[in-house]
Amino acid sequence: MESVYERMERENSKWKAAMFRVKQQLPYEIKKMYAARRALQFQRECGLRDLNYHVSVGGLDSITLYLFLLSIGIEDVKAVSVSSLENKTIRKVHKALHIEALKPSMREDGTRWTKAKILQEFGFPVLSKEIAAKIELLQNPSEKNKTVRHAIITGETGEYGGFQTSSRMKLSQIWLEKFGGYENENEGVNYSKPDFLVSSKCCYYLKEKPCDDWAKEHNSVPYLGLMASEGGRRAKGLMLHGCNYFGSSTIRSAPFAIFDRQDILRLALEMDKWYQEHWKKFGFDYVESVIPKVYGEIAKDSKGRLYTTKAQRTGCEICGFGVHMEKRPHRFDLLREQNPKAWQYWMFDCCTDSDGNKYGWGKVLYYIGVPYEWDGACMVNEVGQLSLF
Repeated sequence: MESVYERMERENSKWKAAMFRVKQQLPYEIKKMYAARRALQFQRECGLRDLNYHVSVGGLDSITLYLFLLSIGIEDVKAVSVSSLENKTIRKVHKALHIEALKPSMREDGTRWTKAKILQEFGFPVLSKEIAAKIELLQNPSEKNKTVRHAIITGETGEYGGFQTSSRMKLSQIWLEKFGGYENENEGVNYSKPDFLVSSKCCYYLKEKPCDDWAKEHNSVPYLGLMASEGGRRAKGLMLHGCNYFGSSTIRSAPFAIFDRQDILRLALEMDKWYQEHWKKFGFDYVESVIPKVYGEIAKDSKGRLYTTKAQRTGCEICGFGVHMEKRPHRFDLLREQNPKAWQYWMFDCCTDSDGNKYGWGKVLYYIGVPYEWDGACMVNEVGQLSLF
């Protein structure tokens, strides 16, 4: 069996990653021209392969991507979204841009997946997609994933992983202490485990699968607003495969792969101006700005760096990825301010345990040490303390 290191050597991965990092340091205007060139190359290649193309639109990054593609002459690109999952100010922009609204995927019982059903059946999307996927493996042990679970606890990868002893597969110690208890008996450790499930499946059933199903039905492949600078599981793929990728099972274009946050915010301002000048030409409805109000304004700090005055990132209101790194008011604080009834439901009433008791994000946030207000008191639990729930 070819190990990870052997495959990296065969694919010349280190050189590709180094060249990609060089491109990430290019000036903004050159990056923008590079993105346009790659997007147009993808369009031409799709034409040769008799493929259609589309944008899966969500928040600011993909809204900016859609308008960017239109601005460089890719005017036949389609735009789709499961808009019902987005913030209401994002939905307003989607509606103005006539983005086709999709529904969440179907369940085996003939009903559609909902946010509450996902949380109840699979668990909470917490910390990050990568960490949640690892915790989910620990919660669902099998003989097939035995080696991976061992690596998550110890960092030891075995033959396939090149016999590493401190690989990135290992959970950080702070989260091993909270979620590693499922392997106490197997690994001779003494970690804790929560009384709620963790999962990374939300995006798949609520957003990714509906868009994938639409793409298959329409013989279409996606432009994606991904940036390697954001890190995560997809960053490595972008660095090794570049902006455009035509694989045996995956075809996609990520024109913004070499962008950083400053680049995308600068382009968002430019595309907002472009929209104001061209919305009638494309038959769009008028909105004051295609930068959704949930982000506030794009402003400059004292060092001249761009930032959004409100939300830095958005997503489904039940998504907890990254909330432990947010300053207050964090996303659940903002939800309480904007929609108190929704906040009450998602924090305390969206799930039911085996004893019939209601619970929600309140239990999860407390367990991972994210404070929140409840009945006039600040619920605080530093990571490492026992949960009171």
